[in-house]
Amino acid sequence: MPESPVVLHAIEFPVERKLHSRKLTIHGWCFDLAGEFLKGVRARVGEQSFTARRKRPRPYLGYRYPNHPEAALSGFLIDVEVPRGRSVIQVECKRSDGKWLLMEELPVTAPWIAWPWKQKDSGQDYATWVHHYDTIHAEDLVKLRQEGAALTDGPLISVLLPVYNTPLRWLKRVIETVLGQAYPQWELCIADDASPDPQVRKTIENYAASDPRIKVVFRPSNGHIVAATNSALELATGSFVALLDHDDELRPHALLEMAREIMAKPEAALIYSDEDHLDEAGVRYDPYFKPDFNYDLLLSQNCVCHLGVYRTDLVRELGGFRAGTEGAQDWDLALRVFEAVGRNRIHHVPRILYHWRSIEGSTARGVSEKSYASSAGKRVVEDHLARTNQAVEEVEELKQGHLRVRRSLSDPPPVAIIIPTRNFRHLLEVAVESVLARTDYPHFRLVIVDNDSNEESTLEYLAGLQAQDKAEVIRVPGPFNYSLLNNQAVAACTEQVVCLLNNDIEIHERDWLREMVSQAVRPDVGAVGTKLYYPDGRIQHAGVILGMGGAAGHFLKGCDSSNQSHGGRLHLCQNFSAVTAACLVVERRKYLEVGGLDEGDFKVAFNDIDFCLKLDDAGYRNVYTPFAEMSHHESASRGADERTDAGKARATRETMLLRQKWQPYCEADPAFNVNLSMVHEDGSLGFPPRIGEWQTRRQQGSSLSSVLREESGAV
Repeated sequence: MPESPVVLHAIEFPVERKLHSRKLTIHGWCFDLAGEFLKGVRARVGEQSFTARRKRPRPYLGYRYPNHPEAALSGFLIDVEVPRGRSVIQVECKRSDGKWLLMEELPVTAPWIAWPWKQKDSGQDYATWVHHYDTIHAEDLVKLRQEGAALTDGPLISVLLPVYNTPLRWLKRVIETVLGQAYPQWELCIADDASPDPQVRKTIENYAASDPRIKVVFRPSNGHIVAATNSALELATGSFVALLDHDDELRPHALLEMAREIMAKPEAALIYSDEDHLDEAGVRYDPYFKPDFNYDLLLSQNCVCHLGVYRTDLVRELGGFRAGTEGAQDWDLALRVFEAVGRNRIHHVPRILYHWRSIEGSTARGVSEKSYASSAGKRVVEDHLARTNQAVEEVEELKQGHLRVRRSLSDPPPVAIIIPTRNFRHLLEVAVESVLARTDYPHFRLVIVDNDSNEESTLEYLAGLQAQDKAEVIRVPGPFNYSLLNNQAVAACTEQVVCLLNNDIEIHERDWLREMVSQAVRPDVGAVGTKLYYPDGRIQHAGVILGMGGAAGHFLKGCDSSNQSHGGRLHLCQNFSAVTAACLVVERRKYLEVGGLDEGDFKVAFNDIDFCLKLDDAGYRNVYTPFAEMSHHESASRGADERTDAGKARATRETMLLRQKWQPYCEADPAFNVNLSMVHEDGSLGFPPRIGEWQTRRQQGSSLSSVLREESGAV
């Protein structure tokens, strides 16, 4: 493909060669490295020309190329209609000298008849992502094997494989995926749990005879998964053990990636990867691109799961796999490892290295296939909470084998609910009345911080609240400074816990404050945020992702409330680097410990993000709970200010300041995953992912410049 030495560009979503419609939209970006502004972008198909919609934000490029003014607004969309049959789409840009420059040639084949039932989405699905970025071709495998052979000082990894009456088709397949590993320093420790089918034993013996790295023990009686896995563990001589189920598959580079991580981080006690599912026809689906180690998420689900690799001596010190945890034995082990070593020795490899096979009887199809697994998960979390002396009311089973930990709050501390406002009575009244009517918490005080309200109806409403002793009103005059308003209110109050609440919030459930306070008073927890909805029911906030859109964005924003992507994280209590102060609960002493909100650099925007990151930096975990829900009319009372030139300049300045101050978080937020999009907030896949090496070399329909790849990896 042609590639300009001057114009840097990329087609962001691959354009499939075989189209299912004659119409498509090309997404991309381009700018001139010489610093000159481009005059146009178009696509040509034969004699037809299609003009791009330009100047679309690409903030991450602006940060990466600060000396190129067009980079931050270099995005474009081109709606194209191609003729039936074969054609070539030529994507061109017009330079400052008026000359059109060819950036891409995209050969496509459009259908002669576009049958309605053959219509597909825009190609941004998982199958398309796998095809372009996560398919290992023969030449890739050759290189991976060369890299594996070169790691002569790498660790020996013992793969533990408990087997019970596995269908021969899948038993052979799982063993073959170990034999096919690009990394050669492994041993396969098979423990057959007294399978009644004699062909299972014969198959295992044949494989063991073919490769000395395969070790086998045949148990005399059936002991279930824990006993069988412990028998496999007794065979292990490697410094690390990898857990493999008897009907699943390892990717060819799985152990190579783990060996690399072990060598890079020799202190590691547990390493886990991303995973997906595989149906009986071999089709991959339902990926789980996980965050880095996330303690509260681990209490909600087994987010470590597959592929999990553990330090062998530590597993043995902990007594191996614990009887009574059958169905959740690896979840239990991960929790006990955390208890022993803490979070800093648990690492995450953000790659799909493991396929769960979805067949009848497998938990890949849901915990209902093995009902004992769900109750076992509840028990192992209860046991962990008891061992670590955490006071809880109960551990509640949710759908999909997920859990909710209800924290004890036997002596609810007093809470100050702080609402900054200026005018907009219609919003403020909804917020205040919903708090007063829908809060069952026994000890709270409403503090309204009035920032120069001058509308008569608002002043009357505030006076009425004071007269009826429903709220205290603090007057803080001057230019709007959200940080200052809240800091002054926190300084003036004496309650143990403070709740920062926007004046455009409407409470849904009466127990919202109890849930948030029960999380906030945990000694190691900083800020607690909640699930917020747009008025139409779509998700507005479910945790903040740093770096998204250039500075920060909301995870799963705009999605339906039933969204189950990414392990169903929307519905689970978990840790995020930051949560929004539209509704944020924190202990007052922790607020003051980190200096509260920044009144200088972050007067209006990102003060809550900066505050949460200061808490995180001080050693506190920030928590998102979906079990407190409310509606948010986002920034309804500040929208006009944001659209002024001064407001836009201020927003740009605060964005840059956040990026500069918290660069590591913005580049790699531990609560997110490099395989997901940093442009869109809906949790969609990254096209391409922000992970380099052999995947990015296999891009089709994208000419991400070698300059960009060499300097900073795939965007």
